[in-house]
Amino acid sequence: MRVLIVDDQQLLRAGLRLVLEPRPGLTVVGEAGTGEEALDLLEVERVDVVLMDVRMPGMGGIEATRQVRARFPRTKVLLLTTFDEDGLIQEGLLAGADGYLLKDVPPDDLARALVNIGHGAAAIDPRIAKRFLDLFRTDLPDVAPPTGRLEELTAREREVFMLVAAGCTNSDISHRLGISAVTVRTHVDNIVAKLALRSRPQIIVYAYEQGVIQPSQRFDEESAKE
Repeated sequence: MRVLIVDDQQLLRAGLRLVLEPRPGLTVVGEAGTGEEALDLLEVERVDVVLMDVRMPGMGGIEATRQVRARFPRTKVLLLTTFDEDGLIQEGLLAGADGYLLKDVPPDDLARALVNIGHGAAAIDPRIAKRFLDLFRTDLPDVAPPTGRLEELTAREREVFMLVAAGCTNSDISHRLGISAVTVRTHVDNIVAKLALRSRPQIIVYAYEQGVIQPSQRFDEESAKE
């Protein structure tokens, strides 16, 4: 997984590189101190996941995320910040971020989140996940499409929808349903389009909004083997 680190503090970038480079499955391909620098690097480097600070001079992480998703749609973005303000969470996720973690996240969890996001999953700090759901439920009533939209999904798409909503990665879904990862990605893209959503994380929000999944319905590795 090719990772670009974006943070205005050089010392923090160096620390993140030291933490991530030894991890199997991760390669740090570059660093940037501003959103503008990140976009310039993306023009010349293939990047799977951008590890993006939120508050930076010039173009901040929110606008940079918006630009990344518009100009490099195959590149994922994981926002990493010291701030857990509701407004920033809302802006970041609506800008198209695939995850939102706080900077005190354990190194193992950060590395795992980068790999999972690169494979098509989402990553939300568990300390703010409940607030994230409440935020979309109360402040953004127009995010979820009408209930009838679910009827537009095929049977297979509905299966994939439920597994994504339960927190499965594309690899988990591929293993559980016996289909290729490419096919899973196609189903996810179709689901996002049919439900008029903007990104994969909003599938989870939509599922909670419509009451088709409850907080207790969580995916784990043992359930995948059943």
